[in-house]
Amino acid sequence: MNLKKYTDYGIRVLIFTGMKPKNELASIKEISETFAISKHHLGKIVFELSKLGLVDTVRGRNGGIQLAMPPEEINIGHTVRNLENDAVVVECFDKGTNQCVISPACNLKHVFSEALNAFFQVLDQYTLKDMIVNDKRLRELMGMR
Repeated sequence: MNLKKYTDYGIRVLIFTGMKPKNELASIKEISETFAISKHHLGKIVFELSKLGLVDTVRGRNGGIQLAMPPEEINIGHTVRNLENDAVVVECFDKGTNQCVISPACNLKHVFSEALNAFFQVLDQYTLKDMIVNDKRLRELMGMR
């Protein structure tokens, strides 16, 4: 399974934001600089994370983002499912393209569907809190105090 960069960056935003002290906001600028990701692209991702109810945004000069709930309530499987929203593993998963000629008789779609379900079952076992357990080292790597 190959996740989109969008999803990868979304998880990074959550990790970075989850590392901030409770009442401290993260800014798109600092996340952008930490991970070398375009601020414009991060803005779209933060907007999506906000729509999903995972982050709260504060507008204005001293604005930024913060987690909308405790890290232990943010499920990684749920987050990835929502950010991917079109997990196309093989062509026959994609309803918008021409179907493979053998699709009506091929079992591959079912095998990949089973594998994709297993992938998400593993992710469902983890929360954001599980991703930020090594907080001292993560802070060092992200240049946080």
